[in-house]
Amino acid sequence: MLSLLCSLSDSLFSAEQPRMKMRRYKLFLMFCMAGLCLISFLHFFKTLSYVTFPRELASLSPNLVSSFFWNNAPVTPQSSPEPGSPDLLRTPLYSHSPLLQPLSPSKAAEELHRMNFVLPEDTTEYFVRTKAGGVCFKPGTKMLEKPPSGRPEEKAEAGEGSSARGPARHLLSTRERSGGRGGRRKWVECVCLPGWHGPSCGVPTVVQYSNLPTKERLVPREVPRRVINAININHEFDLLDVRFHELGDVVDAFVVCESNFTAYGEPRPLKFREMLTNGTFEYIRHKVLYVFLDHFPLGGRQDGWIADDYLRTFLTQDGVSRLRNLRPDDVFIIDDADEIPARDGVLFLKLYDGWTEPFAFHMRKSLYGFFWKQPGTLEVVSGCTVDMLQTVYGLDGIRLRRRQYYTMPNFRQYENRTGHILVQWSLGSPLHFAGWHCSWCFTPEGIYFKLVSAQNGDFPRWGDYEDKRDLNYIRSLIRTGGWFDGTQQEYPPANPSEHMYAPKYLLKNYDQFRYLLDNPYQEPKSTAAGGRRSKGPEGRPLARGKLDVVEG
Repeated sequence: MLSLLCSLSDSLFSAEQPRMKMRRYKLFLMFCMAGLCLISFLHFFKTLSYVTFPRELASLSPNLVSSFFWNNAPVTPQSSPEPGSPDLLRTPLYSHSPLLQPLSPSKAAEELHRMNFVLPEDTTEYFVRTKAGGVCFKPGTKMLEKPPSGRPEEKAEAGEGSSARGPARHLLSTRERSGGRGGRRKWVECVCLPGWHGPSCGVPTVVQYSNLPTKERLVPREVPRRVINAININHEFDLLDVRFHELGDVVDAFVVCESNFTAYGEPRPLKFREMLTNGTFEYIRHKVLYVFLDHFPLGGRQDGWIADDYLRTFLTQDGVSRLRNLRPDDVFIIDDADEIPARDGVLFLKLYDGWTEPFAFHMRKSLYGFFWKQPGTLEVVSGCTVDMLQTVYGLDGIRLRRRQYYTMPNFRQYENRTGHILVQWSLGSPLHFAGWHCSWCFTPEGIYFKLVSAQNGDFPRWGDYEDKRDLNYIRSLIRTGGWFDGTQQEYPPANPSEHMYAPKYLLKNYDQFRYLLDNPYQEPKSTAAGGRRSKGPEGRPLARGKLDVVEG
């Protein structure tokens, strides 16, 4: 009997051991899951710092909660102004840059692609500081000759250099709000013009109606960033001219890359280099850094995407390496030649802190010309700070455009070092365009050259078909808005008087760029046979609906 009891107890003890081990395993797994939940919970709350509501909750105990869950530093790095710098920004002295001195033709042809570019400081007066403590963005603030009726008068100081002649201009308005023991309390706000928003009237509509999650954090900078715009060029010289006029006063350096090979690998002349040295782009020459790609990448003929990617990689690495006086918080934007960002959005990136990165632009899409408007928008990530470009993307522009930042190995390192959570956003929206993408916008001869120059990777490669290269066939595509595969897409009728129809420089020079603004192969319906369409302000043609019945 005793032996039976002993054997029974041994069997029970041996059966209890696996259960105890299982309990330990379960307890260990439970602690691991609790730790993961705690880490996820903390990261979730840090992410919510981009939303106003939890930040307002944290304001109840800012010393405890706010400092624990998030860092209140600006989302983008802010450069401190130098000691003794003026309160108001001044116009840059371009003559001090060694790059701006005229080059002899022989020296320009020999050393153009080897020269460095010294980024100047942008000291333009963008904001006005007032005695009342207001900071107003000059182009976005309404200049009043008299104070608003029904409001107390608040004089504004326009700076020491403002003229004393003429009536005083009032930039600010005051409002009264009943407070606690202090009675009524006054605060000052700028009076914004249409299209401008925010306390300083410096936030354009394309940012106000964007998906930027940190709008409540936006603050004007003391020192503007410098903006670098990088482009590869083939034969898009008219669109390049438009880009220079649209962005010339807000971009500090245009980095333009040209190769003596087409994307297909065939030799081509260095036309842009010739135009730089013969004075065609003399008005913007002081802001252009020329990059010369003198070789074709290995394997690019067999796989056209290798050539397409390498163009942007070489553009970024060679161009940025030759920029001097570059700061980590400067802005880098890389575009295709047919993508033109709107000036207001680029200027905002230059003047404000608090936006996240990387960023994209919602661009109005059109085909063959601005008259064939396509539905939707083009939204391609194209910009970030120089610091992020170097740390996260390895100074490679094609990674910025085609790779999600969270797939890059160093994005966590960048977040931890800067204290910022990367959040991708887009300037503009499907209803508020922040730029223009004009695809295949050439004359028929220009479209022919694009066909035969196209990379060997975007199939079907229409340049391989002889009938697609026929100029009369190309003219018929421009006339109807059709595509090379024979499809006839129903584009909405483009109204030339609509907002963001085309860049202002095009509209002001309508006759010069008529082939881009009005379908050259489609006779407009008019009350007078053969009559020319009437034009509105800035040389813009009036909407067809104002002259006659709109088609379809």
